[in-house]
This record gives sequence, structure tokens and C-alpha cells, in this order.
Amino acid sequence: MTISRVRQGEGINFYSRKWVRPEDLNANGTLFGGSLLRWIDEEAAIYAIIQLGNQRVVTKFISEIDFEASARQGDLIEMGLVAVGFGRTSVTMRAEVRNMITRKTILTIERIVFVNLGPDGRAAPHGYSSITYDRDRAPASAEQGKD
Repeated sequence: MTISRVRQGEGINFYSRKWVRPEDLNANGTLFGGSLLRWIDEEAAIYAIIQLGNQRVVTKFISEIDFEASARQGDLIEMGLVAVGFGRTSVTMRAEVRNMITRKTILTIERIVFVNLGPDGRAAPHGYSSITYDRDRAPASAEQGKD
């Protein structure tokens, strides 16, 4: 697998935004890390689906998570992902979360790996080696594939 180096914020598109609400806070009154990780995993899954053209993808690996700052109630945060490598059955991406107003980095994850699955639920080759910025690989509706 080829992994390209992406520096902080470089090559990442910040399209997903969240508003930190009371139910997202921990006992310290800051954003609960578990909530943030759930949001990232969901965004990464959507990103993997688009990159691999398949709705059947699973999280395989998440590297060290570097919490650099926190967020408080009312903050607007944005999440960014970029594919940094393609394996035969996987895509590896980098994630960054930042405060939308101050642009201060909240969290970085250097590697999140998703695996492409076939109809049998096993890892399957996807045939891609480059990032797409279009919806050309978006999978057809799950309903379209049913007989």
C-alpha cells in the first residue's frame, strides 16, 4: 500500500460540521472524546463508501489519537478527512478536527483504515488507487440491488 504524507490541514477538505451541545459534554464541561470519536468514525465510513464505491465497509484500525485542544458547549467544530493510501482491499485516511471559528486543531488521527467488503462479508479488492472528489463512485441505492 502506498501512503502519502499529509501535513496538518494540507489536502484535507473540511466539509462536516457539528455544533457542540450539552449532551456532548463530559463531567468537565468540555466535548466528550467518545462523542467526537463516534462522529469521526461515521464521517470516515461515509468517506470510505464514496472512495471505494461500496456501502459495505468496516473500520479496521484507528491509530493514536492526539487530542490537542478541547471544545466547549456552543463551539462549532469541523471535521476533515483525506485518503492517504489505498491497499488492495482498504483505504487509509488521515483525520483532523478543528474549531470552525478559531481554526485551532482539536484532534488529529494519522491513520484510519477501512476495509472494503464483498457480498459475503469478507475483505474484497476494490480496484482503486486514487482519491475521488466527485460522487462518481457513490454506490447505487441498496434497494436497487435487491430482486
